[in-house]
Amino acid sequence: MQTEPPFVPLRHRGWATKRTPWWVFAVLAVLVVGGVLVSLSRTPSQSQRASDLNGYFSDVNGGVGSCVASVAQSVTAYNAVLGGAAAHLKTAEAIEAYGEGNCSVAGNQPLSDFANYQVTESLASLNLDAADNDIITWAFDGIQYQTDMDTALHAATPAARAAAEVVAARDLKTLNAEKATIDAIWNSAKKSTGSTAALPNLNV
Repeated sequence: MQTEPPFVPLRHRGWATKRTPWWVFAVLAVLVVGGVLVSLSRTPSQSQRASDLNGYFSDVNGGVGSCVASVAQSVTAYNAVLGGAAAHLKTAEAIEAYGEGNCSVAGNQPLSDFANYQVTESLASLNLDAADNDIITWAFDGIQYQTDMDTALHAATPAARAAAEVVAARDLKTLNAEKATIDAIWNSAKKSTGSTAALPNLNV
């Protein structure tokens, strides 16, 4: 008589697993290819980037141009008075006072708007944001330079005027050094995009 339960061999093949349908992989592949194609279609061409840079330069001129012109006019008036045109002192004072306000973000709406300028995405890698910050600094230092000239024109003694002229010359060097830094960024952007546009004017 059998007293042990019947022997049943154990299953070694494990549970059956469901295979992923082939069409799922096909759909995923289509999605990946589609994503790549969309990405490529959004990449701006070289000519488009050059055009965008030209537009950026135009925006820079619109934002800071009146400040640059004011500083240049102040320099002309300053040099005229120093050259002996004392009768133009009041005119020089008015030009410099106007110019100081025109280089202030609070006093010049186009410059205020430019302080919040956003560089287009196609130019995001060209470091133009740094140039924009430097432009606002340049404008602020332009105020100081015009104040220096006004101080020199109102100096009570020849010695005081000479000292004020030294300060004005020093601050002009600061402006020119900032311009050189900005121009370097812009020239690099022109080289990268192939743009032939003239750089915005920061000459005073």
